[in-house]
Amino acid sequence: MQAIAGLCAAVVAMVVLWPLRSSGKRAPFVAAVIAIGVAGVALYLLVGTPKAVDVVADEGPATLQQGVRELEQALEREPQRADGWALLGRSELALGNTEKANQAFARAVTLAPDEAPLLVEAAQARAQGDAGKQFDDTALQWLKHAQQLDPTSVRAGWLIGIAQRQRGQDAEAAATWEALLPRLEPAAAAALREQIAIAREKAGMPAPADAAAPSVGLDIEVTLGPASAGKALPAGTQVFVIARVPGGPPMPVAVEKHPATALPLKIRLDDADSPMPTAKLSSLKDVEVFARLSPSGTASRQEGDVDSEAVRVTLPHKGTISLVL
Repeated sequence: MQAIAGLCAAVVAMVVLWPLRSSGKRAPFVAAVIAIGVAGVALYLLVGTPKAVDVVADEGPATLQQGVRELEQALEREPQRADGWALLGRSELALGNTEKANQAFARAVTLAPDEAPLLVEAAQARAQGDAGKQFDDTALQWLKHAQQLDPTSVRAGWLIGIAQRQRGQDAEAAATWEALLPRLEPAAAAALREQIAIAREKAGMPAPADAAAPSVGLDIEVTLGPASAGKALPAGTQVFVIARVPGGPPMPVAVEKHPATALPLKIRLDDADSPMPTAKLSSLKDVEVFARLSPSGTASRQEGDVDSEAVRVTLPHKGTISLVL
């Protein structure tokens, strides 16, 4: 590298000083070229890094096991890093070493006892390491503390309910899960209501009021008319079944989206399909229902969309509403 640096400096000097050589003054020209070449070598040795060419690029760990060992060595140097112990716990869990994972998570919780996500993750790891997948008292304590720190944590509440059911505390589990319902998406809330009903039944409690009362909904059948049935539909074409306020804003009070390949389609629109909790289908006396065939896959009206005729009904409605595209 030193030789290359000197040679490059000399070449540059020759180019720059060539007019001096052309004027016939050869001795000053040669002396200047040599001097600049030597200066280039000296400058490289002074400010360069000659050993850099011999350094082999530092490669990352080739395997997860190697990464875990390197992480352990790093934690020996910085044992107060809660995030490092949490990362070690996740890594050991990925390797199937649940005992080591729990030891690492416990160390992380000791260092950061008021981080709700960490508490939930550590509690779940303890249950995963148990032969019966049980949440022990320590795990439950961590979950309850996480819920105190973050009352909006759906994951903490869900796991607390599981731990309560494992202990035979079915009434408590039902109450814990019922508190989560307002924060869940309709599909998730519907699935949780099934678990709540099971817990209440185990506890000898009556079914929830919203489960006992028949839901207000609309049974709808969507089919393709002769004009649309003979056309090839672009890939990704969607069918939207929409209920909205008659003569009101275009915002739906209930909507479902299905691929066009599912036609003919039979569905039930109800409050679970309401995009806004403050405007539910069950709160209306009259509703307008129609279906939209959307090649673009978007619910808003686009050029090329095909809408069925809108049908106005009064709620509650019995029977099936037929919509033809």
